[in-house]
Amino acid sequence: MPSLLRFGEDDFLRCRFAVSPLWETQEAVRTLKRPDRHGYHAPWLRRIRTAAAGLDLAPLWLLMPRRGHSPDWLGPPPLGPAATFEEEIAAVRASDPEAAREDTARALACTQGATESAYGRAWLADPARMVRELADALEEAWRVLVEPDWLRLRALLEADVAFHSRRLAEVGLGRLLPELDARLSWNGRTLTLALHGEYARDLGGQGLVLMPSVFSWPDVITGFEPPWQPTLVYPARGIAGLWTEPGARVPEALVRLLGRNRAAVLAALDEPATTSALAHRLGLAASSVSAHLTVLRAASLLTSRRYGHQVLYERTPLGTALTILYAQSGQPSICRKSVPTSW
Repeated sequence: MPSLLRFGEDDFLRCRFAVSPLWETQEAVRTLKRPDRHGYHAPWLRRIRTAAAGLDLAPLWLLMPRRGHSPDWLGPPPLGPAATFEEEIAAVRASDPEAAREDTARALACTQGATESAYGRAWLADPARMVRELADALEEAWRVLVEPDWLRLRALLEADVAFHSRRLAEVGLGRLLPELDARLSWNGRTLTLALHGEYARDLGGQGLVLMPSVFSWPDVITGFEPPWQPTLVYPARGIAGLWTEPGARVPEALVRLLGRNRAAVLAALDEPATTSALAHRLGLAASSVSAHLTVLRAASLLTSRRYGHQVLYERTPLGTALTILYAQSGQPSICRKSVPTSW
């Protein structure tokens, strides 16, 4: 049966995009136990295998049923569009123990034997200790599994938000929502999700948080009970190339034209990214990347725009065409009719 989210007049005014390092941490932990999620993340899995083996993830996995409820207090909707992990984990640590106990009990009931397990009994008997221990486990998972790659992950997630924000301005919310994932459909007042299980909820004026995720792929996830704002988590655009090292696919002809590092910067911008994210991905100094971006932008191969406190760079149509032409033929062709003369 499908799941339904029903919109009222005020809900259209309270929809927002967000990015959550805490959510990505939880879903990275979940991905380690979900072989169906491994496809796009094989390079990451190989790299973190040894470090992940040193983590005790059993307590977190116990609260991650394949089907059923996971505790909202452990991963509430982000506080804002650019919340840091430190801000989010502080909110988790500040959770009311009794509310967390009730939420956790509901999650434990979704896994056979979990309520009577050693962890389950201890948590329900001392919820304040449970909050501390699970917050500690999440923070350790963040440091080991996600933080080393957060610049890369954040760049992709913010690029998704920027893309869909533009689409929102172009086509409106009703047409945007089905574009987030093929399993979503819209009839003017109700968002229908072709997911497992039946779920219906009136948003009640709270609106909806739209949150792209890297590690939630291939799932579309919705939920969060009061007092949290209803949230829809969908797979981010561009994850197929997330772990690909850009330098390995820079056309040699483009290298000869621009120089290796400048060509690598241009080729790496399949999705918009910040200077620091590009520097991290390419193994270059941020000052060097910044200089290359300045030259490429002056040549009308890139454009830039501000997102919060950051500047995102993306290829212009000319920059994309140049990259594709060199990748296909190894040399530019000014006679190709597919290149608009208005460039």
